[in-house]
Amino acid sequence: MEIYDFGQRLIREAGEFVRLRMQQDFSVDSKMNPNDLVTDVDRETETFIYDRIHEMYPDHHIVGEEGHGTDIDDVSGVLWIVDPIDGTLNFVHQMQNFAISIGVFIDGKPKCGLILDVMNDTLYRAEAGRGAYKEDVRLDPIDDTELATSLISLNPNWVIKDKIGPAFGKIVKDARSTRSYGSAALDMAYTATGVVSATLFFRLHPWDYAAGMIIIDEVGGKTTNLLGEEINILYKDSVLSANQALHSELVEYFSDDAAFIEAHRHVHGEKK
Repeated sequence: MEIYDFGQRLIREAGEFVRLRMQQDFSVDSKMNPNDLVTDVDRETETFIYDRIHEMYPDHHIVGEEGHGTDIDDVSGVLWIVDPIDGTLNFVHQMQNFAISIGVFIDGKPKCGLILDVMNDTLYRAEAGRGAYKEDVRLDPIDDTELATSLISLNPNWVIKDKIGPAFGKIVKDARSTRSYGSAALDMAYTATGVVSATLFFRLHPWDYAAGMIIIDEVGGKTTNLLGEEINILYKDSVLSANQALHSELVEYFSDDAAFIEAHRHVHGEKK
């Protein structure tokens, strides 16, 4: 079975697995801090996805948020980058507004991106060079906008941080308004569909952005880090996804801020 078709079937099956599993008891733990949550469902869903890929394609490589692929240090071959539940805080507190995210790359080049809004069973998908879709409806190219007339998705926590806060605060002030959805994958899907005009993150792992950047590229958008630099899919980085005009405008807020650049240099470029 072709990778893109298999991936669509797999992510649907994983969504059904999550919806059934969340009806049962599950434990909630913290990882790096009390707000960085992980549940049994995260781990079990990643194993479900890993096993299905490995059964179908035993020679493919898989990187997952919950521990699979920690030894992978190059992008040769076929690489699946998986987030079993993106938006675990929403999963725990709301039982909605979370996604499964799968990005596939071949020798470092994008193959396909898949984002499933689990509770709405809505699939955002793209195959490189063949357009992006919400379910079976092809997405139009996103329109260029300017910040003053744009909705921007960003985490308000960054606004109150030392050194990086001023740049984010200026964007909040100059934008028409801001939103925070609590799932990077859904934020990027909403950017691809024009629900918001851009989404910004100070720190994301590959499984947070891999699928979204492929989908956004297929609607004519652009994804880089906040300084406008290309992202390495095996590394943590900041992320800026937007239509082309707005992307250029937003990069200036960060590339002209010496304190931000210094803070960015100290926390980015780390392996996943």
